[in-house]
Amino acid sequence: FWTILASVVKFSIVLSMVPFVLDGKTLEFTIISLTQGVSLQFRVDQFGMFFGVLASALWIATSVYSIGYVRSLNEHAQTRYFFNFALCLSATMGIAFAGNLLTLFIFYEILTVATYPLVAHKETEDAIMGGRKYLAYTLIAGVVILFAIIFIYTLTGTLDFKPGGFLSGHGSSGILIFLFAILILGFGVKAALMPMHEWLPTAMVAPTPVSALLHAVAVVKAGVFGCLRIILYVFGPVLLHELDLWLILAYFAAFTVIVSGMYALAQDNLKRRLAFSTINNLAIIIMGAALLSKSAITGSIFHIGSHGFMKITLFFVAGA
Repeated sequence: FWTILASVVKFSIVLSMVPFVLDGKTLEFTIISLTQGVSLQFRVDQFGMFFGVLASALWIATSVYSIGYVRSLNEHAQTRYFFNFALCLSATMGIAFAGNLLTLFIFYEILTVATYPLVAHKETEDAIMGGRKYLAYTLIAGVVILFAIIFIYTLTGTLDFKPGGFLSGHGSSGILIFLFAILILGFGVKAALMPMHEWLPTAMVAPTPVSALLHAVAVVKAGVFGCLRIILYVFGPVLLHELDLWLILAYFAAFTVIVSGMYALAQDNLKRRLAFSTINNLAIIIMGAALLSKSAITGSIFHIGSHGFMKITLFFVAGA
């Protein structure tokens, strides 16, 4: 009851902010200002609102499914399971409405830690190995992202997201290319870009609702969301065109699309096939954003939603 109530309340709160965003307004709230240009801040813009509505809506469906799933199978540690489930979705809301890189990073890491007990929930040897691999990949990625954030602050004196980016005119081409590479590497781990994808098929030992959470609602979508924030709000289309980084990223994503599709066709286990299908679709989203045209970016963002609804349904079927 409390799980469903919390999911409905969260969805209602997110939905109540939609009219303000549709009117072109941006809602801002600063929790604490640490120093000049560095704060823990939430900002509700159109992109963040789209992701927030998607995640909170899918949480309702996942909560209903989870209750039936864990009770019918008499799963152990149900309180721990639902607590971490709720924590994951709360962290996802923080990611969606983060106003700067620091806030995004903090909630990104909360999501990483909260997901580990869910991946390793069954406490079998395979589950523990899958959880440790997930944690190793994502924590190393977090260190890489933190390094990039510190580097960006020393260059610009700010971490706030800005439509069109804020790095133009700061640093040499070599430094900017290096920063883009490590940021995409860091967020690309959760987005399962090849060759940083290996944790995702291994994590399929988790209960089916957790797999749905990983693929459709929170974890990998947070990685893609982070990549798009970097492309559109940190570097910006103009700077990426000037540095020719868009083409490199598009080729990188296209490689992942082709190879992951071939891997998916070779799988006999349904959940592993769906895992490689997710890798394929995430790469399509990033490839669309990398093309930097208005229609490609719009299609990329739309596919975040369409893939979320599609993949959560497929995992529900797999666990039925």
